[in-house]
Amino acid sequence: MALRRHRLPRFWLGLTLGLVVCGVSATYLWERQLPDRLRQAARAGDVDACLRFSEQLAALRWLGGEVPAEQARCRRLKAGQLWQAQQWERALQLQLQVVNSTASTINDRLLLQSWEDELQQRALRRFHQGDLNGALALLEPIGENHKQGGNSLGDNLREVWNSNRYQQERASKLAEQQRWWEAIDALNRIDHPWWKQQSVSLRRRVEEGINRLTKDHRDHDSHGSLPHTVSPEQLDAQVRRRIDQGIDEWTAFQQACKALGGQIVEAGPETACRR
Repeated sequence: MALRRHRLPRFWLGLTLGLVVCGVSATYLWERQLPDRLRQAARAGDVDACLRFSEQLAALRWLGGEVPAEQARCRRLKAGQLWQAQQWERALQLQLQVVNSTASTINDRLLLQSWEDELQQRALRRFHQGDLNGALALLEPIGENHKQGGNSLGDNLREVWNSNRYQQERASKLAEQQRWWEAIDALNRIDHPWWKQQSVSLRRRVEEGINRLTKDHRDHDSHGSLPHTVSPEQLDAQVRRRIDQGIDEWTAFQQACKALGGQIVEAGPETACRR
C-alpha cells in the first residue's frame, strides 16, 4: 500500500504534464494554421473573418512576435466599411489601432486625421442648421464634445448657442415693453444663422416700432418742438453716423442722445431722448 501511495503523485504529475503538452501543441498547431486562414479570408473579401483571425493570431504570439501586416490590412478594410456605414466611433477606433501598430504608414495617419476633420465639418454644418445636439453627437467620437477645461469645440458651440438664445429672449422681452432701441441692439448681437432666421419676425416688429417712434417725434416737431425734446432729425442723423462707424444701435442711440445734450428717459412705454 505504501508503494502504491508513492506512485499516485507521479501519475497525476505525468497526466498534468501530458495535458499541458497537448494543449500547447494544439495551440501551436492552431497558430500555424491561422496565417493561411487569414490570407484565405482576405482573398475572399471576408473582412470580419480576416479581422477575427488576425486578432487571434496576435493574441497567440506570446513569444514577442510582431503583429502581422495582415492584421493592419484587415483593420483598414473594416474601418473603411464602418466609416461608409456612418459608424463613426467604431471606425475611428479601428483606424487608431492601425496608426498605433508597427505596420502603420503615413497614409494611415492622414486618413485618420481626414476622418476627424470631416466629423468636425459635419458637426459645424449641423450646428449652423440649428441642430446643436446632433453636432455634439458627431463631436463625441473625436473627444471634442466636452473637455474638463471647457475648451473643446463642443464647449464653444454651446457657448455660442446659449448666447444667441439669450439675446433672442432678451430682445423679445424688450419688444414687449416697447423698448425698441434696446431690442434692436439685442437682435444685432445674434450671429448664428439659425437664430437669425428665428428672429426675422421679431426684428420686423422692432424696426416697425422704431419707425413709429421716429414718426411720432416728427409729428410733434411739425406742431412745434415740445419743451426739452431733442430734434428727431438731429438724433436720427447722429445715430446713423455712429452706426456707420460700426457702433451697435443701442450704444449709438445713447451716445447720440448725450451728444445732443439729452438724456434717455422712459417716455410712457417707449424709450426717448429728452433734454
